Amino acid sequence: MDRTHIIDQLGRHAAVFRAMFTGLDTTEVRWKPAPEKWCTLEILCHLHDEEREDFRERLRSTLETPREPWTKIDPATWVAERNYMDQDFDTMLEKFFHERDRSLSWLRGLTEAPWDNAYMHPTVGPVSCELLLTNWVAHDLHHIRQLNNLRYEHLRAHTTVPLDYAGKW
Repeated sequence: MDRTHIIDQLGRHAAVFRAMFTGLDTTEVRWKPAPEKWCTLEILCHLHDEEREDFRERLRSTLETPREPWTKIDPATWVAERNYMDQDFDTMLEKFFHERDRSLSWLRGLTEAPWDNAYMHPTVGPVSCELLLTNWVAHDLHHIRQLNNLRYEHLRAHTTVPLDYAGKW
C-alpha cells in the first residue's frame, strides 16, 4: 500500500467536496428525494462526525493502543441525536474542512508509526491500519457518489425537460 498516495487522495477529496458543496442554495442543501434519504446537509454533518470520531480516531487508537477498545459510534442515530437538520450549512462546511485539514496534517506527520498494528474487533476480527486508511478513502468515494446522485435527482425533480439526452444515469 502506498500510504502517501492514499493520504493524498484524502486531500484531493477535500477539494472535490468543496466544489460539490459550493454554490448550493438553502432549499437544495435541505432537499431530499424521499423522506428516508439524506439531504446534502445531513451528508455534510455525517462527514464531519466520521472525520473526527470514526476514521481519524480509530486509526489513531489502532496505531497507539491497538488492544484498547474503540469508542463506540452510531452514525445512523447521530442524524436525529445531533439534529443534523438544525445545523447551519456554512458552519458545518468550515468545521468539516477544519477537521479534514487536521486529519491530513496528522497523517502526513506520522513518520515512525506502527502501520502493522491491528485492532481485534469483537465481531469482524482484525482491523488493520491499512484497512482503516484505505476505507477512509472508500468512505469519501461513497459519499461523493451519493452527492452526485442527489444532485442529479434534484435536477430531475426540478426541471420539466427530459434528461435522457445527457445519457443514461
